[in-house]
Amino acid sequence: MHPTRYLVAALSLAIFAGPAQADPTDLTGWVREGSGGTWVVAPDHNSVRQTVNGDPTIFYSDFNAFGHQLSGTIRVNSTSDDDFIGFVVGFNPGELTGAGEFYLVDWKQLDQNFNGFAPAGLALSRVTMGLADDTGAWAHNSTLGVTELSRGATLGSTGWTDLTTYTFDIAYTATNLTVLVNGVEQFNLNGSFSDGRFGFYNYSQADVTYAGITDIILPPTPGGVPEPAAWGMLIGGFGLAGAAMRRRQALTAACLI
Repeated sequence: MHPTRYLVAALSLAIFAGPAQADPTDLTGWVREGSGGTWVVAPDHNSVRQTVNGDPTIFYSDFNAFGHQLSGTIRVNSTSDDDFIGFVVGFNPGELTGAGEFYLVDWKQLDQNFNGFAPAGLALSRVTMGLADDTGAWAHNSTLGVTELSRGATLGSTGWTDLTTYTFDIAYTATNLTVLVNGVEQFNLNGSFSDGRFGFYNYSQADVTYAGITDIILPPTPGGVPEPAAWGMLIGGFGLAGAAMRRRQALTAACLI
Protein backbone atom coordinates (compact mmCIF):
# COMPACT_ATOMS: atom_id res chain seq x y z
CA MET A 1 0.00 0.00 0.00
CA HIS A 2 1.24 3.51 -0.80
CA PRO A 3 2.29 5.46 2.35
CA THR A 4 -0.40 8.10 1.84
CA ARG A 5 -3.05 5.37 1.82
CA TYR A 6 -1.88 4.31 5.29
CA LEU A 7 -2.60 7.87 6.42
CA VAL A 8 -6.11 7.90 4.94
CA ALA A 9 -6.94 4.51 6.45
CA ALA A 10 -5.65 5.50 9.88
CA LEU A 11 -7.55 8.79 9.90
CA SER A 12 -10.75 7.04 8.86
CA LEU A 13 -10.30 4.56 11.71
CA ALA A 14 -9.66 7.36 14.19
CA ILE A 15 -12.67 9.43 13.20
CA PHE A 16 -15.33 6.77 12.70
CA ALA A 17 -14.40 3.82 14.89
CA GLY A 18 -15.27 5.57 18.18
CA PRO A 19 -13.64 4.91 21.55
CA ALA A 20 -12.06 1.48 21.80
CA GLN A 21 -13.09 1.02 25.41
CA ALA A 22 -15.63 2.62 27.72
CA ASP A 23 -14.40 2.99 31.29
CA PRO A 24 -16.70 2.35 34.29
CA THR A 25 -18.58 5.43 35.47
CA ASP A 26 -18.14 6.48 39.11
CA LEU A 27 -21.64 7.15 40.49
CA THR A 28 -20.56 8.65 43.80
CA GLY A 29 -20.92 12.19 42.44
CA TRP A 30 -24.44 11.62 41.12
CA VAL A 31 -27.34 13.30 42.96
CA ARG A 32 -30.79 12.17 44.05
CA GLU A 33 -33.80 14.38 43.40
CA GLY A 34 -37.30 13.74 44.72
CA SER A 35 -38.39 12.52 48.14
CA GLY A 36 -39.95 9.36 46.70
CA GLY A 37 -36.73 7.41 46.28
CA THR A 38 -33.67 6.14 48.09
CA TRP A 39 -30.66 5.54 45.84
CA VAL A 40 -27.90 3.36 47.28
CA VAL A 41 -24.59 3.32 45.41
CA ALA A 42 -22.77 -0.03 45.61
CA PRO A 43 -19.23 -0.28 47.03
CA ASP A 44 -17.87 -0.64 43.49
CA HIS A 45 -19.26 2.88 42.78
CA ASN A 46 -20.51 1.58 39.42
CA SER A 47 -24.06 0.45 40.26
CA VAL A 48 -26.97 1.92 42.18
CA ARG A 49 -30.15 0.45 43.66
CA GLN A 50 -33.40 2.34 44.19
CA THR A 51 -35.26 0.75 47.11
CA VAL A 52 -38.53 2.68 47.60
CA ASN A 53 -42.00 2.40 46.05
CA GLY A 54 -42.84 6.09 45.94
CA ASP A 55 -43.33 9.31 44.00
CA PRO A 56 -41.21 10.10 40.91
CA THR A 57 -37.52 10.14 41.73
CA ILE A 58 -34.36 10.79 39.71
CA PHE A 59 -30.69 10.01 40.25
CA TYR A 60 -28.80 12.30 37.88
CA SER A 61 -25.24 12.51 36.61
CA ASP A 62 -22.51 14.97 37.57
CA PHE A 63 -21.83 15.78 33.89
CA ASN A 64 -23.89 17.10 31.01
CA ALA A 65 -25.14 14.69 28.37
CA PHE A 66 -24.41 16.45 25.06
CA GLY A 67 -22.01 14.39 22.96
CA HIS A 68 -22.14 11.40 25.33
CA GLN A 69 -23.47 7.85 25.28
CA LEU A 70 -24.58 6.29 28.56
CA SER A 71 -24.74 2.49 28.66
CA GLY A 72 -25.32 -0.22 31.23
CA THR A 73 -28.00 -2.57 32.54
CA ILE A 74 -31.32 -2.17 34.31
CA ARG A 75 -33.10 -4.83 36.38
CA VAL A 76 -36.12 -5.07 38.70
CA ASN A 77 -35.16 -7.44 41.51
CA SER A 78 -38.63 -8.30 42.83
CA THR A 79 -41.99 -9.67 41.69
CA SER A 80 -44.17 -7.46 43.87
CA ASP A 81 -44.97 -4.48 41.60
CA ASP A 82 -45.52 -3.44 37.97
CA ASP A 83 -44.81 0.28 37.59
CA PHE A 84 -42.29 2.66 36.01
CA ILE A 85 -38.55 2.34 35.49
CA GLY A 86 -36.43 4.31 33.06
CA PHE A 87 -34.32 7.38 32.39
CA VAL A 88 -34.28 11.14 31.95
CA VAL A 89 -32.10 12.99 29.43
CA GLY A 90 -31.26 16.69 29.24
CA PHE A 91 -32.34 17.07 32.88
CA ASN A 92 -31.11 19.97 35.01
CA PRO A 93 -31.14 20.17 38.82
CA GLY A 94 -34.50 21.33 40.18
CA GLU A 95 -36.52 20.34 37.12
CA LEU A 96 -38.25 17.39 38.78
CA THR A 97 -40.58 19.81 40.57
CA GLY A 98 -39.98 23.03 38.63
CA ALA A 99 -39.99 24.51 35.16
CA GLY A 100 -37.58 23.36 32.48
CA GLU A 101 -37.54 20.99 29.53
CA PHE A 102 -36.11 17.48 29.54
CA TYR A 103 -36.93 14.07 28.08
CA LEU A 104 -38.38 11.06 29.88
CA VAL A 105 -37.94 7.45 28.79
CA ASP A 106 -40.24 5.39 31.03
CA TRP A 107 -41.20 1.73 30.92
CA LYS A 108 -44.39 0.35 32.50
CA GLN A 109 -44.72 -3.37 33.15
CA LEU A 110 -48.52 -3.75 32.97
CA ASP A 111 -51.61 -1.75 31.94
CA GLN A 112 -53.06 0.05 34.94
CA ASN A 113 -55.69 2.64 35.88
CA PHE A 114 -54.55 4.78 38.80
CA ASN A 115 -53.86 8.44 38.04
CA GLY A 116 -55.48 7.89 34.67
CA PHE A 117 -54.64 5.00 32.37
CA ALA A 118 -50.99 3.93 31.96
CA PRO A 119 -50.43 1.33 29.23
CA ALA A 120 -47.68 -1.27 29.40
CA GLY A 121 -44.60 -0.54 27.35
CA LEU A 122 -41.76 1.87 26.67
CA ALA A 123 -42.45 5.54 25.89
CA LEU A 124 -40.53 8.73 25.12
CA SER A 125 -42.04 12.00 26.41
CA ARG A 126 -41.11 15.67 26.62
CA VAL A 127 -41.45 17.10 30.15
CA THR A 128 -41.93 20.83 30.73
CA MET A 129 -43.63 21.12 34.14
CA GLY A 130 -41.83 18.53 36.24
CA LEU A 131 -42.97 15.09 37.37
CA ALA A 132 -45.28 14.48 40.32
CA ASP A 133 -47.63 11.77 41.60
CA ASP A 134 -50.37 12.74 39.14
CA THR A 135 -51.72 12.10 35.65
CA GLY A 136 -48.76 13.90 34.13
CA ALA A 137 -46.15 11.34 35.12
CA TRP A 138 -48.59 8.43 35.28
CA ALA A 139 -50.66 8.86 32.09
CA HIS A 140 -48.44 11.30 30.14
CA ASN A 141 -51.04 14.04 30.39
CA SER A 142 -49.85 16.94 28.22
CA THR A 143 -51.92 19.49 30.16
CA LEU A 144 -49.61 18.77 33.09
CA GLY A 145 -46.51 19.15 30.93
CA VAL A 146 -45.75 15.52 29.99
CA THR A 147 -46.24 15.09 26.25
CA GLU A 148 -45.74 11.60 24.86
CA LEU A 149 -43.79 11.74 21.59
CA SER A 150 -43.34 8.10 20.67
CA ARG A 151 -43.73 4.48 21.77
CA GLY A 152 -40.79 2.10 21.55
CA ALA A 153 -40.21 0.52 18.14
CA THR A 154 -40.48 -3.04 19.48
CA LEU A 155 -41.30 -2.42 23.16
CA GLY A 156 -44.03 0.19 22.80
CA SER A 157 -46.68 -2.15 24.20
CA THR A 158 -44.40 -4.69 25.89
CA GLY A 159 -43.67 -4.33 29.57
CA TRP A 160 -40.47 -5.22 31.38
CA THR A 161 -40.16 -8.63 33.02
CA ASP A 162 -39.40 -9.35 36.68
CA LEU A 163 -35.89 -10.52 37.56
CA THR A 164 -34.63 -9.84 34.03
CA THR A 165 -31.55 -7.82 33.13
CA TYR A 166 -31.80 -5.49 30.14
CA THR A 167 -28.98 -3.56 28.48
CA PHE A 168 -29.46 0.06 27.49
CA ASP A 169 -27.59 2.62 25.37
CA ILE A 170 -28.60 6.29 25.29
CA ALA A 171 -26.82 8.71 22.94
CA TYR A 172 -27.56 12.45 23.12
CA THR A 173 -26.40 15.39 21.01
CA ALA A 174 -27.72 18.87 20.22
CA THR A 175 -29.71 17.39 17.33
CA ASN A 176 -30.46 13.74 18.18
CA LEU A 177 -31.59 11.41 20.94
CA THR A 178 -31.22 7.67 20.33
CA VAL A 179 -32.19 4.91 22.78
CA LEU A 180 -31.46 1.18 22.42
CA VAL A 181 -32.64 -1.66 24.65
CA ASN A 182 -30.86 -5.01 24.31
CA GLY A 183 -29.14 -3.62 21.24
CA VAL A 184 -32.41 -2.83 19.43
CA GLU A 185 -33.14 0.79 18.56
CA GLN A 186 -36.34 1.96 20.25
CA PHE A 187 -36.17 5.72 19.64
CA ASN A 188 -34.26 7.91 17.19
CA LEU A 189 -35.51 11.47 17.62
CA ASN A 190 -34.08 14.40 15.68
CA GLY A 191 -34.58 17.98 16.80
CA SER A 192 -32.98 20.93 18.55
CA PHE A 193 -32.26 19.89 22.14
CA SER A 194 -31.04 21.60 25.28
CA ASP A 195 -28.07 20.28 27.24
CA GLY A 196 -28.53 18.70 30.65
CA ARG A 197 -27.78 15.59 32.68
CA PHE A 198 -28.49 11.91 32.26
CA GLY A 199 -30.54 10.36 35.04
CA PHE A 200 -32.15 7.13 36.22
CA TYR A 201 -35.88 7.34 36.91
CA ASN A 202 -38.35 5.36 39.03
CA TYR A 203 -42.01 6.00 39.78
CA SER A 204 -43.94 3.74 42.17
CA GLN A 205 -41.39 0.97 41.65
CA ALA A 206 -38.97 -0.37 44.24
CA ASP A 207 -35.90 -2.59 44.09
CA VAL A 208 -34.45 -1.48 40.77
CA THR A 209 -30.73 -1.76 39.99
CA TYR A 210 -28.75 0.15 37.36
CA ALA A 211 -25.33 -1.45 36.91
CA GLY A 212 -22.22 -1.66 34.75
CA ILE A 213 -22.59 2.01 33.87
CA THR A 214 -20.25 3.45 31.24
CA ASP A 215 -20.08 6.83 29.58
CA ILE A 216 -18.26 7.50 26.32
CA ILE A 217 -17.75 10.66 24.29
CA LEU A 218 -19.31 10.29 20.86
CA PRO A 219 -17.41 10.97 17.63
CA PRO A 220 -18.00 14.48 16.26
CA THR A 221 -20.97 15.13 14.01
CA PRO A 222 -20.16 15.87 10.33
CA GLY A 223 -18.93 19.43 10.01
CA GLY A 224 -18.69 19.83 13.77
CA VAL A 225 -15.70 20.46 16.00
CA PRO A 226 -14.37 17.19 17.47
CA GLU A 227 -14.81 16.57 21.19
CA PRO A 228 -11.54 16.27 23.20
CA ALA A 229 -11.69 12.48 23.10
CA ALA A 230 -12.20 12.58 19.35
CA TRP A 231 -9.12 14.77 19.00
CA GLY A 232 -7.25 12.12 20.97
CA MET A 233 -8.39 9.47 18.52
CA LEU A 234 -7.38 11.72 15.64
CA ILE A 235 -3.90 12.21 17.10
CA GLY A 236 -3.69 8.47 17.67
CA GLY A 237 -4.58 8.01 14.03
CA PHE A 238 -1.70 10.21 12.96
CA GLY A 239 0.62 8.17 15.18
CA LEU A 240 -0.68 4.95 13.65
CA ALA A 241 -0.18 6.34 10.17
CA GLY A 242 3.36 7.45 11.02
CA ALA A 243 4.24 4.05 12.41
CA ALA A 244 2.85 2.34 9.31
CA MET A 245 4.83 4.64 7.04
CA ARG A 246 8.03 3.97 8.99
CA ARG A 247 7.48 0.22 8.69
CA ARG A 248 6.90 0.64 4.96
CA GLN A 249 10.10 2.65 4.56
CA ALA A 250 12.12 0.11 6.57
CA LEU A 251 10.77 -2.76 4.48
CA THR A 252 11.62 -0.95 1.26
CA ALA A 253 15.15 -0.23 2.47
CA ALA A 254 15.65 -3.88 3.44
CA CYS A 255 14.57 -5.02 0.01
CA LEU A 256 17.12 -2.74 -1.63
CA ILE A 257 20.06 -4.15 0.37
